[in-house]
Amino acid sequence: EFSKYDEFRVILTREKDVYLKLRERTEIAKNSNADIFISLHADFNKNRRTRGISLYTLSEKASDKEAGALAKRENSSDFLGNVDLSLESSEVTNILIDLTKRETLNQSSHLVNFLIKEFKNDMNLLRRAHRFAGFTVLKSLDIPSVLIEMGYLSNLEDSRLLIDKSYQNKITDDIVKAIKNYFKWKNKYDN
Repeated sequence: EFSKYDEFRVILTREKDVYLKLRERTEIAKNSNADIFISLHADFNKNRRTRGISLYTLSEKASDKEAGALAKRENSSDFLGNVDLSLESSEVTNILIDLTKRETLNQSSHLVNFLIKEFKNDMNLLRRAHRFAGFTVLKSLDIPSVLIEMGYLSNLEDSRLLIDKSYQNKITDDIVKAIKNYFKWKNKYDN
């Protein structure tokens, strides 16, 4: 139910329990001109005592590899707001991609900080809650992206909470508060 979040247009990658390729998920965000991308997950750990929320953004190392691949592609016209980079020198293209990538990584980290601020009051966060990885769903170099691991299905307490409606509402409300605060901050930062 998204009626209480009218100021946002929420686009789900799917509404049924069906598999969607990872790149298709980010394409939906890109084709919708998304301002941010949030991927929700429930993890599994061999250590059944491990529990809590963690948040991932793209690692610099993974983003460098992705940016390098993007710069080598012949047709980069779907990047940087449909700016056709094919006429630019490779140096200019690399600089533009690098600047965009760095700003997107910074924005992703700011979004994570707002999420942690909301979650830490009433949710169990893992130590070192902000983590970095090369997850495919985080590799849109022009859309701030965060992967939220909402808990561990391998942990009895987390798995019980993840199916509890009031807990789901609490997570959702915290995400919405964090997004509102992020955009409030971003609007000040952009002006």
